[in-house]
Amino acid sequence: MNKRPKYLNPFKIRLPLPGLVSFLHRVSGVLLFAAIPLLLATLQLSLLSAEGFESARQSLSGPLVKPVLILLLWGGLHHFFAGLRFLAMDMRLGLELGTARKSSLLVMVLSPALAILIGAALW
Repeated sequence: MNKRPKYLNPFKIRLPLPGLVSFLHRVSGVLLFAAIPLLLATLQLSLLSAEGFESARQSLSGPLVKPVLILLLWGGLHHFFAGLRFLAMDMRLGLELGTARKSSLLVMVLSPALAILIGAALW
């Protein structure tokens, strides 16, 4: 008799660190893709006139918008570093278990640390 699970609870799945980096790479890609229309609309507004630029600057400097921008910054950095990691793995570099775990840890440390540093420098 086959004892397959009847449901899949994603909150009980324990991914290894490389799996988590892969999952977050996909999440950050979707996040960045979803933000494109909003960012393009803001860019267009800022390029229309001096008043449009001031309006875009005011809307981006709001206290609720800054965490969203930090999240987008993290998404871009994570997607970049994880993409470099996957590119190296496609070239057969870092495929050993220990190296894969270290590169995953590096991605997981670098992306939020740089997002916080850049965000603090900008605001």
